[in-house]
Amino acid sequence: MFESLSLITLQQYWWLIVSLLGALLVFLMFVQGGETLFFSIAKNEAEKTLLVNTLGRKWEFTFTTLVTFGGAFFASFPLFYATSFGGAYWVWFAILISFVIQAVSFEFRKKPANFLGARTYEIFLFINGLLGPLLVGTAVGTFFNGAMFSLDDMKHVTWGTEFRGLEAVLTFHNLALGLAVLFLSRLLGLLYFMNSINNEAIYERSKKQLLYNAVPFLVFFLYFVIALLFKDGFAYNPASGVIAVESYKYLHNLLAIPLNTLMFLAGVVGVLWGIGSTLLKGGTKGIWFAGGGTVLTVWALLILSAFNHTSFYPSIFDLQSSLTIENASSSRFTLVAMSYVSLFVPFVLGYIWYAWKSMNNKPISTEELEQEHHVY
Repeated sequence: MFESLSLITLQQYWWLIVSLLGALLVFLMFVQGGETLFFSIAKNEAEKTLLVNTLGRKWEFTFTTLVTFGGAFFASFPLFYATSFGGAYWVWFAILISFVIQAVSFEFRKKPANFLGARTYEIFLFINGLLGPLLVGTAVGTFFNGAMFSLDDMKHVTWGTEFRGLEAVLTFHNLALGLAVLFLSRLLGLLYFMNSINNEAIYERSKKQLLYNAVPFLVFFLYFVIALLFKDGFAYNPASGVIAVESYKYLHNLLAIPLNTLMFLAGVVGVLWGIGSTLLKGGTKGIWFAGGGTVLTVWALLILSAFNHTSFYPSIFDLQSSLTIENASSSRFTLVAMSYVSLFVPFVLGYIWYAWKSMNNKPISTEELEQEHHVY
């Protein structure tokens, strides 16, 4: 079946899969967003324990998706993996460390003889919640604004600064996306609290915080999108592979791929509906509208960064070192073999959905936690 597909079709297929995993990761970062809200939503230890435990039931989904996303990127576009992880290693090191301390914190926060104290691990969770979305969003911003690397004939990467990827925060367009992802994760965390916790006080505080976080999210997100549509982009000639700067490149991509544009607009509407309907009407279903909208929006943005002969990882240090889905992909044999493995993805998603529903069969309550043998 996959053997009959052309190489470019296989490359596009795998970019769609990797982009979908990235979009799911951003949605699942509601866990990180929720971690930054412990001290503003919870007013006593019982409420804090509710917040920690409702997120504790889901943090492994985020961590697993992060690992799967990285593995899929490595297998399908290894040159990007080698260039970014091998060159911009400080930013990826910071991201990975923040996720490691998250795993440790959930497991050890309530352990007997915890000599660091529960609050220390809660601060670690706050650090993960802050740095995870901010740095991931900022790193993805380099897909549109470029990074400081060059490749020689042997594909050996040289980085243009000693900051090794951390310099991306100095470009405000990158930082705006990082801040948009951070506030989006907080919004999703609040909506998840309202959906999964049976506590009226937490619900009301979460609803109040929803408005406070919606405003900065909209400011940073709208700035990123509007600036993106009017900025220069990085196009490549499919015949020669030569990279060139093209004015309004991402606006051209938006117009050239109408189905992707419709998906982007549907995603934005979904996010706004989830937030707006919760603020105006109350209820607990906003997480599903905003979560689904997040997946569609991020998926569409990542497609925008690579399709229509666009460099998805441009170099502003050496333009011709820029990476595309054509020059950065695995061999045809590898892409075909992995494509058969990808047929199992719907079953994995089905299992995640089943596990999610089983753990969230009913909203968590203080009474339920008192009967639990394992409490985070």
